[in-house]
Amino acid sequence: MSGPPPEPCTCSALRRATRALTATYDAALKPTGLRVTQFAILRHLDRLGPVPVTRLAAEAALERTTMGRNLDPLKRRGLVSVTPGEADPRERRVSLTDSGRAALGAATPYWREAQTRINARVDPATVSAMAEALISAA
Repeated sequence: MSGPPPEPCTCSALRRATRALTATYDAALKPTGLRVTQFAILRHLDRLGPVPVTRLAAEAALERTTMGRNLDPLKRRGLVSVTPGEADPRERRVSLTDSGRAALGAATPYWREAQTRINARVDPATVSAMAEALISAA
């Protein structure tokens, strides 16, 4: 059976690219003991300061429960702290610890190396246009 090639699936292509990029960043960050998902959370916290878990999850485009699971290993390593909210003790606030800030600083050169390697494979204008297109599609 032959015919025209199937229409490419944008979702499948993006998922394949995401897996490859995640593996590249994870390999680069391996000496730090962080995965790129954990590194991203530390970066968000460094930028935002102490925030409720729900806000951190929204910033990272994750479900609240997924963010909670992602925070567990960071808490165990002492990189983040989770405390009750001041106004509402049911609220959980996340903050970067001094150890977390140090880990982020130590990991940033490894992340930057991976970022540079990945961006060198694609024209910078294409990277920028692709990022804008993906954000608007989300």
